[in-house]
Amino acid sequence: MKYAFIEEHHRQFSLAAMCRVLDVSRSGYYDWLGRDESQRAVNNRVLLEHVRRIHVQFRQRYGIVKCWKQLNAEGIVCGRDRVARLRRTHGIYSKRRRRFVITTRSRHTHWIAPNRLERNFAAEKPDRVWVGDVTFVATRSGWLFLAILIDLYSRKVVGWSMSNSNNGQLVQDSLNMAIQQRQPQAGLIHHTDRGSTYATQSYRDTLKTNGMVSSMSRKGDCWDNAVAESFFANLKNELIYWCDFNNRNEARSAIFEYIEVFYNRQRLHQTLGYITPVQFESMNCVA
Repeated sequence: MKYAFIEEHHRQFSLAAMCRVLDVSRSGYYDWLGRDESQRAVNNRVLLEHVRRIHVQFRQRYGIVKCWKQLNAEGIVCGRDRVARLRRTHGIYSKRRRRFVITTRSRHTHWIAPNRLERNFAAEKPDRVWVGDVTFVATRSGWLFLAILIDLYSRKVVGWSMSNSNNGQLVQDSLNMAIQQRQPQAGLIHHTDRGSTYATQSYRDTLKTNGMVSSMSRKGDCWDNAVAESFFANLKNELIYWCDFNNRNEARSAIFEYIEVFYNRQRLHQTLGYITPVQFESMNCVA
């Protein structure tokens, strides 16, 4: 592995310096150059190409474990330590997360629902608990607002909408999409923060008509809605922070692809045992 590293980086660093740092001799390196490549070296080279492909395919966000799980899911049998060593040797690192910040201000006089969820972020059946939130995305043409609803059972985004304004219609459209796609039974817990758009009479009427029970986080406590906050943190770390959108349409297209193609259907989810939300629902016979 040391000689292979020297060969790969010989145009970047001096041979003498690399031999000194890696504690090998130049004569040994020249001797290695004259040998046929070992089978293990061949296997490592092939595996490295797969590691690099997955790194790019999954937006440079997969760490060692998810990279290893994805390789195994594709039928590429290898050890976790081997993947870690190859990534470390060749400088393959996941993008670092940024801490999320509180973006909702709940200084309003609308009705507030009690916190019925109480940070119980697990659901035994689909469409028994949905969590929702709103965030904003910067573009060169102004803000784009995104509302989402996530099913806690599969962590799938079941409803979403985007708008130039953070208003009642934004969250209403997200809710309508989720209801149309999932047709939930009465009794579903609908949990959000205390944002004023979730407390309007029209939104509450839709929840009541569909037999949903409203739940809201405590004031100023983002951890009460941690799953929705985590989704937005992933969205921004894996997409938003690395893009410079010229206009809202560019952002809409990228966010649509992230939710419906990448997040729901491609991205491995640790909570689900390293499968995607769609795979999880399929395996558990969710229509």
